[in-house]
Amino acid sequence: MKIVVIGGTGLIGSKVVSKLTEQGHEAVAAAPTTGVNTLTGEGLAAVLKGAQVIVDVSNSPSFEERAVMDFFKTSTNNLLKYGVAAGVGHLAALSVVGTDRLSESPYFRAKIVQEKLIKESGLPYSIIHATQFFEFVNRIADEATVGTTVRLPAVLIQPMAADDVAKAVARVAVGTPLNGMVEVAGPEAFRFDELIREALRARNDSRSVVADPHAQYFGAALGERSLIPVDGARLGEIRFQEWLRRPVLQQR
Repeated sequence: MKIVVIGGTGLIGSKVVSKLTEQGHEAVAAAPTTGVNTLTGEGLAAVLKGAQVIVDVSNSPSFEERAVMDFFKTSTNNLLKYGVAAGVGHLAALSVVGTDRLSESPYFRAKIVQEKLIKESGLPYSIIHATQFFEFVNRIADEATVGTTVRLPAVLIQPMAADDVAKAVARVAVGTPLNGMVEVAGPEAFRFDELIREALRARNDSRSVVADPHAQYFGAALGERSLIPVDGARLGEIRFQEWLRRPVLQQR
């Protein structure tokens, strides 16, 4: 099949392209650097010609409230419009476990809108809800840092490696459209503060991590199970300690 991967040059997208290519598919990486801009529509008609599947793993370059909403609204509407015109039969989009529980956050409100647009479009679709990526732990720590202290609630989190995310996305992309959602997660759960503490320790980062029940996650208050999937989620294989032992270049 010809499968166009929107965000195909990024962390997840490049891995999805590689996995689909290994399976014998024509996987095309679509991004502004390859002449495809979902915000303006530039290049979409040409890249989607003859495509059976669109995979959307793109992300907003800014998490600022207005910018992130504009990104997901505009990008998704353009993908749907050009996808229908091209006769694409399946849109597989990557989202986040717990999105519907985190509407206090501008980022997750925008993701909720993205998912709603996809569901109501009439285009056959699959939405993959993934837990946070191991590769994202440094940014989480940075966002939660004040001075030299990282404050996070001691709630449950079940993160996964980008390689496992890409494997799950590729698997869904070549399957029959779910017209629904599937959850994917890492093989083990942690307390959020302990996860970040482990990550910083592995990098000899001297910041201290404090369990703070009032600390927010990108603008949202967290409950005990806000960030973990329900029973029946598909689990990845790579464990956090195994990933931490990899050379830094192999963690990307």
